[in-house]
Amino acid sequence: MSERELKRVEVLAQVDDGRLSVDNAANMLALTRRQVFRLLKLYRQDGASGIRHKARGKPPNNRIHKAKRDYALSLIKENYPDFGPTLTAEMLAEHHGFEVSRETVRKWMSGAGLWLSRKQRRTFHQPRLRRECFGELIQIDGSEHRWFEDRGDPCTPLVFIDDATSTLMELRFVTSENTFSYFEALERYLTTHGRPSRSTATSTRSFACQNPAST
Repeated sequence: MSERELKRVEVLAQVDDGRLSVDNAANMLALTRRQVFRLLKLYRQDGASGIRHKARGKPPNNRIHKAKRDYALSLIKENYPDFGPTLTAEMLAEHHGFEVSRETVRKWMSGAGLWLSRKQRRTFHQPRLRRECFGELIQIDGSEHRWFEDRGDPCTPLVFIDDATSTLMELRFVTSENTFSYFEALERYLTTHGRPSRSTATSTRSFACQNPAST
């Protein structure tokens, strides 16, 4: 039984025992007096089972026959394989006289593998594995912000972080994030930690190092 039906049984039992009036029961169940009397009659005749919804466990009256669903799916596969549920429902009604709600079409298409929800279509990218050795790859980034609040002008910290260990290799506050600022920070990094293993960077803001201790 559902929670609502259990509550009805509890209230009707109190009414049947004389512990609760019909008016109070109607207020508690948000029903009319007539509805309470009807339920009370069922309760006295069949007990708690009489309060259960009569249609429970039975197929709904508006259920579409399986043959019609299969026919609709065959039309979709043949004519509208790339359509979404909303447009498909419109095409079925306009061109085939098949009136069915878009939500029903969505369920049918999902069940047949013809449609994926937005959540299902979302792709998850495998995260890149970190480098194994310290100094093998350095990630560089900058972020403009009012880092010193009202004590100074907005500025940008240029940060060099080792990819393998997340060690902070270089931190430099500059007025703005520009090429010359990056060159100055890079020069300081190279002087302290070594040179790149090749002349071209692996990305716009990262490079590989041959030896973090070499100069």
